[in-house]
Amino acid sequence: MPTEPLLPARTYLFVPGTRPERFEKALASGADKVVLDLEDAVAPSDKADARSAVATWLAGATPEDRSRIVVRINDANSSWFAADLAAFGDAHGISVLLPKAEWAAQIADVRAALPDAGILALIESARGVSEANRIAAAGAQRLVFGTLDFALDLDIDISTDASGLSYAASRIAIASRLASLPAPVAGVTPQLDDEARLLSDLADALRLGFGAKLCIHPRQVQPIHAALRPSAQALDWARRVLIADAASPGAARLDGRMVDRPVVLQAQRTLALARD
Repeated sequence: MPTEPLLPARTYLFVPGTRPERFEKALASGADKVVLDLEDAVAPSDKADARSAVATWLAGATPEDRSRIVVRINDANSSWFAADLAAFGDAHGISVLLPKAEWAAQIADVRAALPDAGILALIESARGVSEANRIAAAGAQRLVFGTLDFALDLDIDISTDASGLSYAASRIAIASRLASLPAPVAGVTPQLDDEARLLSDLADALRLGFGAKLCIHPRQVQPIHAALRPSAQALDWARRVLIADAASPGAARLDGRMVDRPVVLQAQRTLALARD
C-alpha cells in the first residue's frame, strides 16, 4: 500500500478540474499537495471534460509534480465513479481523494482499480464517521474530514461555533491513530479573507489531533505553514534534547527532567516540522 512520506503533507489546495491553466500555478503556491477536483467544483455537464483535462495534464507532468497531485474523483455511488477510475489507471505516482467515504468496501474498490495510487478517504457524513475505524484499516493512506458536508448531514450550524464537530473529529483522529495513519486532514475554511478565522479553525483541529488542512485559495497556504512551524524556543529545546540523549543514551537529564524515549521522539518530531 502506498504510504505518506516521512513528513506528511500539511496543506491540500483545491483547484477545479475544469481549469487546467491553474494547475501549474497551484503547484507554485507552495502547497504540499494540489487537489485537482472532479467532484463539487465541476458541474454535471462538465464532468467528462474535466476528467479528460486532468488526465491529459497528468500524462505530461513530471514524476515530481505527479507526486504532489491528488485527484478528487466522484463518489462511489455516482454515475461518474467508474469512468473516473478508468481514466487514472496509468497515472502513476498520484493520490486520489474519495469523497463521501462510508464503507471499507469503497476503499477496496479504489485500490483494486488504482493499485499504485494512495487513497485519501473524505469522511463527510454520520455514517462515514461511524465507519471511520474500518475505513482507516481498509487501506486508506489518510483520513480527511469534510466538515461542511458533515454539518449539512447533521443540520449543524458551524458558521460561528464549530464545537458540534468535535466528537466526529475526535473519532476520525482516533481511527487514524489506531490504523497507524498520519494525523488526519481538517476541512476547509470558506472565509477567504479572514486569516484569523483560518488560524482559529486550524488551532481547533490541532487540539483534536489533526495535522493538516484543506485549502480553497492559495493565500491560505502560507499562514497554515507558518502556524505549524515550531517556534525558535521549541527548536532550541529539541536540539538540546537530542544532544543530551546522544551524550548519555537512556540516562540523560535536561532542565531537571529525565530525557526518556517519548521526550526524544517529541524532539525529533519537532525538528521534522521545521520546514518551509
